[in-house]
Amino acid sequence: MLNVGIDIGGTKIAGGLVTDDGRILEKVRVDTPHDTRALAQAVIDMARHFRSQHDIAAVGVAAAGFIDRDRAVVIHAPNIAWRNEPLKAALEAGIDLPVTIENDANAAGWAEYRFGAGRGVRNMVMLTMGTGVGGAIVLDGALFRGGHGIGGELGHIRFTRDGLPCGCGQNGCLEQYASGRALQREANDIADGGGIGAALAALRAEKGSISGPSVSRLVLAGDPGATEALRRVATALGESCGGFQAVLDPELFVIGGGVAQLGDDLLAPVRLAYETSLPGYGDRPVADFAIAQLVNDAGVIGVADLAGAEA
Repeated sequence: MLNVGIDIGGTKIAGGLVTDDGRILEKVRVDTPHDTRALAQAVIDMARHFRSQHDIAAVGVAAAGFIDRDRAVVIHAPNIAWRNEPLKAALEAGIDLPVTIENDANAAGWAEYRFGAGRGVRNMVMLTMGTGVGGAIVLDGALFRGGHGIGGELGHIRFTRDGLPCGCGQNGCLEQYASGRALQREANDIADGGGIGAALAALRAEKGSISGPSVSRLVLAGDPGATEALRRVATALGESCGGFQAVLDPELFVIGGGVAQLGDDLLAPVRLAYETSLPGYGDRPVADFAIAQLVNDAGVIGVADLAGAEA
């Protein structure tokens, strides 16, 4: 049976026709409209496109934000003007198929658990290092959503008291210290200091800013300033994983997002910080770490699989 997965991003909507074993047979991508009605219609049109050519069982839609326990209402979305939006009902009326709404990080984490780096484990935590830090938790083979449906927001664990302001309205959240945006901030700080920041400062003078991909390129080239910037954000992530281990005891941490493309250059300092932050280290089982495998397709695959299971 085929299902449709649609992942709503800040700049694009990605859709895919997904098989039961997690393969994408066809992809479609359109720009994300700014108007909420136009956005919903774009999702409906995409689903209708797939349905016009294939026998579809269900449609899954992934979006950043808090989704209620019934996976029907978007309680709050940070980048879209949805507040208590009955999105499931609106989409089902336009598509005439069962629709499942899911948080985008949960969808990506579920895809990695079912078809990616998490295959073979029962308890897994995924953290995505993008603009922010997304989180997904799988416990005993089930996606953890919490009592109100909005659990697993690991990027909004308070990492430091009275810390940097976060878009969620609080201060000191992990995503201010372990995200792609944090990597850029640390790179700029090192560039300002001279010394090992010379290459970063030269890059900023040439380009006008320091982008995440440019930091990554310097890391791969062995630049000490870029490597130090990466160590800082990796340390923040690893220290938090020590705390997550104490509470959730996963077998595996999967790291995704743009920064994760650095592979072992990222995982080495993450593991070190994890080990030094883990209660009872040396006398207890520890988790493995892996880089996410499905990259930009994870949200589409995961939400399609969840929709198929609920149809």
